[in-house]
Amino acid sequence: MTGTTALADQLVDTLSGGERQRGWIAMLLAQGAEVMLLDEPVSALDIAHQIEVMELLRRLNRQRSLSVIMVLHDLNLAMGWCDEAIALHGGKLAAHCPIAGLHDPDLLTKLYGLEIETITWRGTRLAMPRRLFASEAEAP
Repeated sequence: MTGTTALADQLVDTLSGGERQRGWIAMLLAQGAEVMLLDEPVSALDIAHQIEVMELLRRLNRQRSLSVIMVLHDLNLAMGWCDEAIALHGGKLAAHCPIAGLHDPDLLTKLYGLEIETITWRGTRLAMPRRLFASEAEAP
């Protein structure tokens, strides 16, 4: 399922970040885990490996009914790949909702302390800080 069979004889230190993440996931599967608790599983990966790992996690969730609970600080990754969200602000629960609940600009402004706009691009919802849209004259 993780595409790691060919890596079995390699030392962990010789694996790429994406291979290493898939290896850890394979280890959890081999142990019969029914729930995966992951802390920033793609944070140190380039975008191609991020997508590879997120696709793997989704496939495991859908095909194996494996529960995947992960901490993600990348709002767009969460909005693109997760079904539900739990958002914390100041260490307290600020929201627990279907992922579509994160499309609320008021909630995002409260969470991040800056204006965030959600946009749809090619059918995908994205969160963009309004500062990114400022003209050069308005930039600090």
